[in-house]
Amino acid sequence: MKSFLLATVGLVALVGMAAPASAADMAVKARPPAPVVAPIYDWTGFYIGANGGWGQTRNCWDFVDVAGLVVADGCRERSGGLVGGQIGYRWQAGTWVFGLEAQGDWADLSNTRQSLLFPALATRTTTDGIGLFTGQIGYAWNAALLYVKGGAAVTSNRFSVLDNITGFEFASASSTRWGGTVGVGFEYGFTPNWSFGVEYNHLWMGNSNNSFTTAALPAAFLNNRVSQDVDMVTARINYRFGGYGAPIAARY
Repeated sequence: MKSFLLATVGLVALVGMAAPASAADMAVKARPPAPVVAPIYDWTGFYIGANGGWGQTRNCWDFVDVAGLVVADGCRERSGGLVGGQIGYRWQAGTWVFGLEAQGDWADLSNTRQSLLFPALATRTTTDGIGLFTGQIGYAWNAALLYVKGGAAVTSNRFSVLDNITGFEFASASSTRWGGTVGVGFEYGFTPNWSFGVEYNHLWMGNSNNSFTTAALPAAFLNNRVSQDVDMVTARINYRFGGYGAPIAARY
């Protein structure tokens, strides 16, 4: 019996000595890596930029004689170049982006056409300036932004009546006219502050009534009414004051 008790005590002592070693040899579970937070592009801030592209204007002339009779003289289209700049402010709420913008462009849109009423004469419409004052609503995917816009538009125009052979200008009238515009655009931020985009705008400018004061024209040319629509496609580059916003998502 005594030998059995001594053997039991020895076995327990050996197990106790081995237990700490076994615990020390157990692998410690690794801690999870710290989360890597991805910065989210922030569209909020003032921006300024430049644009250039293509425009097309469509004008329809109606002449009003001394008796008030309106006679259509046909429509004409002309395309040309645009170049200008824009300034605005955007603010972002989640994935939605709201903004206000003013844009001004120099334009080279001019067309001349022989008059249907008096073949010896020609009419010319020249648009040399376009301004847009719009609001924007957009949806952002990080550095990509798709938006729609709408608001007021203004164009600077000159209407002329010419000799169809020599090009001599018998009379002219200038007109600054206001109308409306709607458009759509896509913009991508390729650095924290710089973005590039493309945009399309349609302008409807309504009718403009003009009076020519000259005795060299038939009475039917003394007054006219000109309608105008404009289409614009431009490439844009903007610099935004600010940078990436606060991170809003974590990537593990």
